[in-house]
Amino acid sequence: MADDVTTPVAASPATSPAPGPAARATTARAAGPGGGRRRGARSQLRKRLEIVFFVAPALLLFLMFVLVPMATAVQMSVYKWKGIGPLVDFVGLKNYVTVLTSEAFTEALVHNLIVVVLSIAIQLPLGLAIALLLNREMWGQGILRTIIFVPYVLAEVVAGVIWAQLLVPEYGVLDAISAAIGLPTPEQGWLGDSELALGTVMVVLTWKYLGLAVILFLAGLQGVPEELYEAAKLDGASWWQVQRRIAIPLLGPTLRTWAFLSMIGSLQLFDMVWILTRGGPANATSTMATFLITEGTERNNFGTAGAASVILFVIALTMAVLYQQLIMRQDTRSDVPRVARRRSR
Repeated sequence: MADDVTTPVAASPATSPAPGPAARATTARAAGPGGGRRRGARSQLRKRLEIVFFVAPALLLFLMFVLVPMATAVQMSVYKWKGIGPLVDFVGLKNYVTVLTSEAFTEALVHNLIVVVLSIAIQLPLGLAIALLLNREMWGQGILRTIIFVPYVLAEVVAGVIWAQLLVPEYGVLDAISAAIGLPTPEQGWLGDSELALGTVMVVLTWKYLGLAVILFLAGLQGVPEELYEAAKLDGASWWQVQRRIAIPLLGPTLRTWAFLSMIGSLQLFDMVWILTRGGPANATSTMATFLITEGTERNNFGTAGAASVILFVIALTMAVLYQQLIMRQDTRSDVPRVARRRSR
């Protein structure tokens, strides 16, 4: 009778059935929700620490070289300060009134606006034309791109010194070439004549920054889908029709971004003008930046210079916000459907 008794045998892991959904739920409940929350909290903490680790150096530099100087300029702008001793002579908004009523600052602001308009009016069509030509297969394409982009790579100080030597009256290369071919030259030099100085500076600025426009436009043209070009060729469109109907409209976001950069750079123009003319002759090429540097470092009116820097910042910020709201906001809409609709007509 003892042999008829069957002894139960424990199931081995290999032969035990897999736990069903109910068993898994029971196990999860047994583990408790606290473990999952702790793991999630640790993961979130690690992500935050990683963000802080990578962003903190940039924020520190931004604080040291942007926010602190801005706060210092605002503080100086309400004091009459010659650069020596503590800030004790509080004058309120008097420095701002002095700057805004100054004829020299008004002329500088007008010159900045002229540079903004001329930079876009000259460099935009010229850079776009060069970019469209260089976007085609041609001999020496890489060399031409390098030649056009090299001036932009040069430091402003180097470029300014080079052009200052080229434009030396009588002995400069430009005057020598003009004399050799019988062309008249200004007696005071190209940078010494108050009527020609600003135009001459604009020529130098165009030479210096045209390469940036060309490179940006070329990069934008490279992003145009090749299928659109092929479809236009199958429809019998000429090269100019392809550029006018497809390439240029799709280049709109790049053109607007470049115009924004050109506008901000023109408002902050300083180094090239300072090297070439120091704002002269007779303030003919002065800018807001040269005005505030002259007031601060040469006349020791650091309060007035601080007020001018704050006004420059407000003007640049206002124009940037208006440009973003009125012009660049349309980049949120896709250009491809619009081009397709234009072609379908």
